[in-house]
This record gives sequence, C-alpha cells and structure tokens, in this order.
Amino acid sequence: MAQRTPDASETGAGTATAFPAFAHRHMLGIAGLNPVEIDALLNRAEAMIPISRQRRTLPNLAGKTQINLFFENSTRTQASFEIAGKRLGATVMNMAMRTSSVAKGETLVDTAATLNAMQPDVIVVRHGSSGAVSLLSQKVECAVINAGDGTHEHPTQALLDALTIRRHLGRLNGMTVAICGDIANSRVARSNLVLLRTMLARTRVIAPRTLLPPGIGDMVDEVYTDMREGLEGVDVIMMLRLQHERSAGKLIASPREYFRFYGLDAEKLRYANPNALVMHPGPMNRGVEIDPAIADGPQSVITEQVEMGVAVRMAVLDALLSKTDAADA
Repeated sequence: MAQRTPDASETGAGTATAFPAFAHRHMLGIAGLNPVEIDALLNRAEAMIPISRQRRTLPNLAGKTQINLFFENSTRTQASFEIAGKRLGATVMNMAMRTSSVAKGETLVDTAATLNAMQPDVIVVRHGSSGAVSLLSQKVECAVINAGDGTHEHPTQALLDALTIRRHLGRLNGMTVAICGDIANSRVARSNLVLLRTMLARTRVIAPRTLLPPGIGDMVDEVYTDMREGLEGVDVIMMLRLQHERSAGKLIASPREYFRFYGLDAEKLRYANPNALVMHPGPMNRGVEIDPAIADGPQSVITEQVEMGVAVRMAVLDALLSKTDAADA
C-alpha cells in the first residue's frame, strides 16, 4: 500500500486553523467549484478527521437545525451526514419519506415550502430525479446539500474519494484514475470526473459500450472498453456498483459474464501500478464488480472511504453554516 500523508492529529494541526470563507450558498455539485475551493474543502476535512476519530463534539453548529431528506434508500450517506451534523453540534432530523406526505402525493415544491416554514439551517437531499435538488434549493431560504440526485451528481462522494486519494498518494495532480463499470447510471462517476479533471488528474473510464453514456469522450481523458488495457499503469482504480434499479442489469449479458470481463480480480489488478489504490463507493456487489479477496485486500481503501465520508460531510456543513458572510452560489 502506498504511504499516506499524516492527518492533523499526527502533525499537531487542530481545529483552530483558519479556513477561507466558502463563497457558495449551497453544495449542489462539484461543477462550479474551482481548484482553490476544492483544496480548501479537503483541508477543512483533514482537520475534521481527528475530531471524528475522537468522537468529540464541536460547537460550530450549535443552535443550527439540519434536515436529512432522503427520497432514495441510503445507509452510508445518510448515516454519515447524521453523524457529521451531530459532531458539529447541530440538531439533526431524519425525514422518513415513505411515511411522509410525499407518499400521499405531495409535490417536491410543496414539501420544500413545508420544510422552509420550519426554518431549518440546512437540508441534505437525496432524490431519484436529476435536477430535483437544484429545484428544491430555489424554493427554500436555507442551505441545501446534494446527497445524490438521479444520475447527475454526488459531490460529497467525490470529495471523500479525493481526500482518500490525497492522503495515500500525496496529491491529485498527475495521478491516473480509472473509473470502471456502470458509468452511464453513475452520479458518483460524474462528480469524480469533474473534480479529478479540475484538480489536473488524468482520468479514464472503462466499461462495456452499453454502459457508456453519450458524450463521455468530452468528460474524460481516455475511454476504454477493455479492462486490462484500461488498467495499464493506473494509480487508482475506482469500481462502480452495477445499478440494477436503473436497468443496468438489462444492458449486460449476465452478472457472471460481466465479472469475467469487467470485475476486478487479482489477474486484472496486476495491469495497474503495483501500489494502485482500489476504491468503491458502496454498496458492493461482491463477485460482480469486484472479487471479495480484492475488496478486502491490502490495496483496498474502501472502508477508509466510509470514514473519510464523515470528515468531508463535517467540512461541507461547517463551510456552509459556520461562515459569517458569503455570496449566493
């Protein structure tokens, strides 16, 4: 495994570090953030890691109210946002959408108006439709964080992936990152491609043609349909879940055939650099996208990605709500 960079608890850095004000009202996507802003968010997240590990509670968001509004099922993202908010001192409420008025036919705009009347400070939203989070942000007075909308973006996932890479490899600039699998249905892929290219990493996607979206060549440096060829010499391998709920399963011959050609196993991993990182946003389909031995192996940083998720979401909440002044996004 590549040597990682030390965290704030090891270098003596603390939470007293002054970070630049975040000049956006919402966090709707990576698109629109510049390299300085991304780097500042990663630095802020780095400072949050020891706080999270020590299970300390900061007063940064004391008196603030955070609503987690998840229209799609989630374990990692919703739980990490909840933990992040509580570790910053916020009051956190999780909305059970299946038993809410939405299940009775209430529109997203009506839901936004209802929540806005409660005067929350931030709403964290996951929705199955691309653009839904942006629409909601236009109807409320508080900050809005996109926790994944359709096949559009998942910005905090891209930030936690970037933080994980930077901690192990020391930088993003010049690193070659291969994103493999269900590119067409993946908001994770889109946010990561925007972030990595913004930070001057070299990007590749590897997938069967049926799982490559139109126009992918404009979003990435290299496109491959052969896994072994695409993994040649890469520094980071980012596997993606095959999204059966978005009909991805209908675009492949079978899970067994998919694993044969596109699942990450020891034989394919040998084409990458010897210390290449293996990543996956989860949840994993073991034996479909990735061999369990690789998922649990020495090059895997999958569980660390989950840990970094809490620190990154603390950083984003802190950046949006702890500032004294900021312009609208």
